[in-house]
Amino acid sequence: MIRPATVVCCAVSALVALTSCASTPQSDAAATDRWQAPSAATPTPTPEPAPAMLVFGDSWTHGLAATDAAHAYPHLTGEILGWDVTALGENGSGYLHPGELGGFYGTRVAELDPKLSPDVIVVQGSINDRGEPVSALPRAARAVWNVFERTYPDANLIVLGPAPNTLPLDESIAKIDDVLADAAASEGIDYISPIAEGWFSEDDIETYIDAGAAYHPSNAGHAYLAERLAADLEQLDPLSPFAKVSE
Repeated sequence: MIRPATVVCCAVSALVALTSCASTPQSDAAATDRWQAPSAATPTPTPEPAPAMLVFGDSWTHGLAATDAAHAYPHLTGEILGWDVTALGENGSGYLHPGELGGFYGTRVAELDPKLSPDVIVVQGSINDRGEPVSALPRAARAVWNVFERTYPDANLIVLGPAPNTLPLDESIAKIDDVLADAAASEGIDYISPIAEGWFSEDDIETYIDAGAAYHPSNAGHAYLAERLAADLEQLDPLSPFAKVSE
């Protein structure tokens, strides 16, 4: 009889199927994964923003004889230190002398964007004041520095004195350096003197200063200035939090 044989066959098949299912139990880990919440991914640390430096000055800061702004000492200094740089230079400008756009340091600083938020400010120069009455320089310089300090109270202010563009050193430039150094000391402001530190000598000044570009630093000169400035900035105690960590 066909019918009984079919029933037995079906029963055997069902038993085999149940036995097969029972022989492949689900692992504990797989079972746990069914109800356990997925683990959260490890967050990626947010990198610290690079320190911001504002360099304010004359044609040397503008990079008059450099190929472009990227080859001028402010941006090269930033590359060495790993800092972001904003460079604001005007050809011919000084504390007492108007630049090619008519700006004195005092009028230009009053026009700065208060939203810049620099960590470090370098005020450079200026040999452009060598034809002006040096007796007026301390008052003019202090006024400029005070505006920087009021506008950016959290920034570290450094004054970078004039560097010679010819040697032997012009006495008027030496006098500007002395006056600015004394004024900065009276205000408790760090002062860097390329003259006192002997950044240029008669043996190498022609390597760094381009006589054909109105005696301004060449690309090589700007690279050298950046190396010297970066080295000095790294030595200043207030700037130690911003010092580049050697890898």
